[in-house]
Amino acid sequence: MFKNLRTQLTVSVIAALILMLLSIWAVTREYMILAVCVLVLICFYMIYLLFWFWKNVSEPIDRLTQFAAEIASGSYGSQLEDRRDNEIGQLTDAINDMSDKVAQAEKARTDFISQVSHELRTPLTAITGWSETIAFDPAVQGDSLRGINIISKEAERLTGMVTELLEFTRIQDGRFNLRVEMIDIAEELEDALFTYGKLMKQAGMDVNYKAPDEDIPMIPGDPERLKQVFLNLLDNAMIHGGDGKIIDVSLERDGAFVKIIFRDYGNGIPEAELPHVKEKFYKGSSKNRGTGIGLAVCDEIVTRHKGRMDIRNADGGGCMVLIYLPISSRT
Repeated sequence: MFKNLRTQLTVSVIAALILMLLSIWAVTREYMILAVCVLVLICFYMIYLLFWFWKNVSEPIDRLTQFAAEIASGSYGSQLEDRRDNEIGQLTDAINDMSDKVAQAEKARTDFISQVSHELRTPLTAITGWSETIAFDPAVQGDSLRGINIISKEAERLTGMVTELLEFTRIQDGRFNLRVEMIDIAEELEDALFTYGKLMKQAGMDVNYKAPDEDIPMIPGDPERLKQVFLNLLDNAMIHGGDGKIIDVSLERDGAFVKIIFRDYGNGIPEAELPHVKEKFYKGSSKNRGTGIGLAVCDEIVTRHKGRMDIRNADGGGCMVLIYLPISSRT
């Protein structure tokens, strides 16, 4: 067969037309046996064309579509083998080349973020340490003390952003690991609430915690990573739901899972942005400062625990984050 799909289709159509004209000629000449034979041949030929189109056009395009979806979901650098010497093969080569270049660009971005984050960490530590030291000097008073406190607060904020960026690079490089053990999830959640409680009170926020009505069994998990998730969600609720001044937190068993709910009473998230809030570096219409990767890291941690994290707008206003963690590691 011809290597070019367009040529193959053109020749196939011409051959079908010739057979149809031959059958018409046979009917007009009253060569009925020949006409019937040609019509049968046309039927078999059309079946062959359908099978050929499915095998050489439809099926490869389906595979390419699935492969492109995998790349879009983050499988950069993946390759699809197709040795066809036609348009489908050329399209496959182009997509493979695109996948390689996207992977190289993603690696360059990750390496750059990692390098910059490491370079920022040392001076930020020095700034934080010295600002705290100067703040304790009795000679520093009034606006000077206020300025030092602002420097300290901003340095802490930048340190948090750098930490998030380093977490992101670990995820991208495959260095993001869990130290799983059997933990009391209620105790871990309550510790996070206690840790963040003072800061939230200073911001004028109240936390309503609803303890589980029944005993929650020990579950497999990394206590440090899960605490990181809880603190990040509390921080988001305080920043984005501050207008409501209240954050509801609850813990309950939901079948084979433990369900943890964080709910604020702010303005919620625009519906068009909801599907994207867990994407890396996505900030939407929010004017709050940050890296835009906090929720992506949280989602990665929960997913690594074989759970899931859902984000939605709550009835009556505000945003709600639901975390489902399996009680058994076999779930």
